[in-house]
Amino acid sequence: MIWNREQYLAHCAYEYTGREMFCELFGPLQQLEQEWRSQGASESEIGMTAFDWDYVLMSHLSGNSGAITGISPRILEDHPDLTISVDGMGRTMKLFKKSATIPLPLDHPVKTMDDWLKIRHWYAFSEDRVNRERLLQQKTLWEKGYLTLIGVPGGFDEPRQLLGEEELCIAYYEEPEMIEDMLATMADTAVKVLERVGDIVPIDVLTIHEDMAGKSGPLAGPKQVTEFLKPYYRKVWDCAQSYGAKLFSQDSDGNMEPVLDAFIDCGVNCFYPCEPAAGMDVVKLRQKYGRKFCIKGGIDKHVLRGTQEEIRTELEYKMSDVMRRGGTVFALDHRIPNGVPIENYRYYVKTGREILGLPPVSGEGWARMAF
Repeated sequence: MIWNREQYLAHCAYEYTGREMFCELFGPLQQLEQEWRSQGASESEIGMTAFDWDYVLMSHLSGNSGAITGISPRILEDHPDLTISVDGMGRTMKLFKKSATIPLPLDHPVKTMDDWLKIRHWYAFSEDRVNRERLLQQKTLWEKGYLTLIGVPGGFDEPRQLLGEEELCIAYYEEPEMIEDMLATMADTAVKVLERVGDIVPIDVLTIHEDMAGKSGPLAGPKQVTEFLKPYYRKVWDCAQSYGAKLFSQDSDGNMEPVLDAFIDCGVNCFYPCEPAAGMDVVKLRQKYGRKFCIKGGIDKHVLRGTQEEIRTELEYKMSDVMRRGGTVFALDHRIPNGVPIENYRYYVKTGREILGLPPVSGEGWARMAF
């Protein structure tokens, strides 16, 4: 089913729209496509369109509050299994093609306050960050029922891109003024972008990407979130809300439970992908937090490599009554992993639809719902 903005926003606000929402957020890992072809999967199955996934019509608004560096990415070395490149921040990047889709940085542009001051202009506001002509077109889409989204740099993730994870965690203690200045600069530019965008098109969803946790927990604790990230989050969220935003959606892998309360206080009201392998149990989260936030994802992707009985058990638990009637976008907790047989994936789709009372697959359609 294709959802419009009113249906989707109502669903995320715990208003029952008459059906549950069952999605594929991210799609398959690259190598899985080859596995599925060898197992006789159709091209429409490989492209996800055969499964008739729910998705919402959406428009990503033309306003950029991220780094504008003037650096052109380029490939330094390209091998069958490995690519070495330079990215738009000037970092040397390594991509292991057979096991990853995201390259890893080997160096970073900031080590000291002086380094930051040299590149601070990357985040300076300019009017060319906003494409007004494109926004006028997107206003027409909003009037037709498209959901409007706009992203801002992650309060943890963007400084991490500049410093690296270890250096950022140390900087909270040894260079707090630098982190505060980074986030204040980013906030000022983000607000100016949001204001200009919102003057033309209403904003429905503010998105932010963090990926700040692993199995053992987040790389910054509640204290750091409250001291450093909250002023940034509240400034951009308060601005977005003034232009109509209803959802503040945070993407972070790993176990985020220790900082959920702190981020709720920052204004976040939608969390995903909620990875079970890291200890995130969406049923227990719903029982603990009630309607404080909506949830996307949370179905254990690794179970799809097991038996069909294990798949059904997972679905019956995650799709239980406490998770239904709004507030949940049912989906896997990240990309479909390598090693998932196509028959298991077909069973997952069929069984999930049956449990949720959705009609059998009819027609074709899919859109990435990770936002």
